[in-house]
Amino acid sequence: MAKITTTFTCNACGASHNKWSGRCEACGEWNSITEDTPLSAGPGSKSLGAKRGAALHLTDLSTEEAPPPRTQSGMDELDRVLGGGLVPASAILVGGDPGIGKSTLLLQAAAQFAKAGVKTLYVSGEEASAQIRMRAQRLGLTDAPVQLATATALRDILTTMESEKPHLVIIDSIQTMWSDTIDSAPGSVSQVRAAAHELTSFAKRKGVSVVLVGHVTKEGQIAGPRVVEHMVDTVLYFEGERGHQFRILRSVKNRFGPADEIGVFEMTGAGLAEVPNPSALFLSGRGDPSPGSVVFAGIEGTRPVLVEMQALVAPTPHSQPRRAVVGWDSARLAMVLAVLEARCGIPFAGLDVYLNVAGGLRVSEPAADLAVAAALLSAREDTALPAETVIFGEISLSGALRPVGQTENRLKEAQKLGFTSAIAPNGGKTGASSGLALNQFGDLTGFVGDIFGAG
Repeated sequence: MAKITTTFTCNACGASHNKWSGRCEACGEWNSITEDTPLSAGPGSKSLGAKRGAALHLTDLSTEEAPPPRTQSGMDELDRVLGGGLVPASAILVGGDPGIGKSTLLLQAAAQFAKAGVKTLYVSGEEASAQIRMRAQRLGLTDAPVQLATATALRDILTTMESEKPHLVIIDSIQTMWSDTIDSAPGSVSQVRAAAHELTSFAKRKGVSVVLVGHVTKEGQIAGPRVVEHMVDTVLYFEGERGHQFRILRSVKNRFGPADEIGVFEMTGAGLAEVPNPSALFLSGRGDPSPGSVVFAGIEGTRPVLVEMQALVAPTPHSQPRRAVVGWDSARLAMVLAVLEARCGIPFAGLDVYLNVAGGLRVSEPAADLAVAAALLSAREDTALPAETVIFGEISLSGALRPVGQTENRLKEAQKLGFTSAIAPNGGKTGASSGLALNQFGDLTGFVGDIFGAG
């Protein structure tokens, strides 16, 4: 039999090493390397005396199968992110910052599913039963028929799932689970991988839906090996700023529905409340027109969302100007500033630049480039844009404005909220039903010259 070698894995980045060391050479983290005993060779290994396996049942692409049934939770925002509801025998991974509201969201979802007739088991490895009951009492969920347990031993949890036969199991969290077949501490790469594999396999075999809560690293990624995200069917991130009451549930992977879909919630004293019209909520605190304030018409998943982009440009007393960004990509901001200076002759040297996406939403699509440029120029020139105008478009390095997708949906959402005009690139499919006064530009120089009288 071939000798099984032991490897060492970094808990921070997942890099493998032949021997233990105090510092990971890949990411530079200290005291993050733990021993990782690999799985033994599979049944096809010659060293184990392979046996002949059973032939697989093959089908073609034209095989017609009914779509998987879905169970509605009663929370429209959660059902939207899941792709229409909960699919049996699915594995879902939910990540988010500590204290953002993951346990609150899942306890509310468990109560809704249980009230709908879904036998639900909530297993917590982080909190005592009394703490969960206190949260349920605060949320008004004490009458929900949710079965509660506190445990970290994976063997005991699987035995309970085997005997109770629930339809939905919520594990909070996967980093606290401990398997007695793995010789390492809970939360290590080996333990997380083994626990996720066992729970996901059980879900597929028994037709049980499993929701796993995952911790995140300081970079915002789910802690543990990346293979866990490949094991599960759906990966959700629960995002939000501590200082804002808004929370965003974002789907980054979904085998049963669209990815990049979002659900919007508002954190209240009675738990998380759904926000059916996030655009109106994100713009609710917007007052009179002011320099540096621009409304961006974006798309999150299949939903158009209007959000306010705020910019502040001020002289700096330091030799190195500051660039601070909240809710957008800082590298993208540097690119927009460089294009404004190189193509339009508008310098930002010696000026501090601050950019903020109001409401705590994180915007990632390139269509926000033109709105950011407009906010920066508005703040620099101390000129307010009309309050009834929305802006969107992508800026190329040559200074050209590139059209973006779903232009008509963006304009319809803007008209629904009372906006009367829009600024967009040439070439977008606008249709004739938007009803907005549309100003289209082919390059950034023409936009700057027409709107701000510069360039």
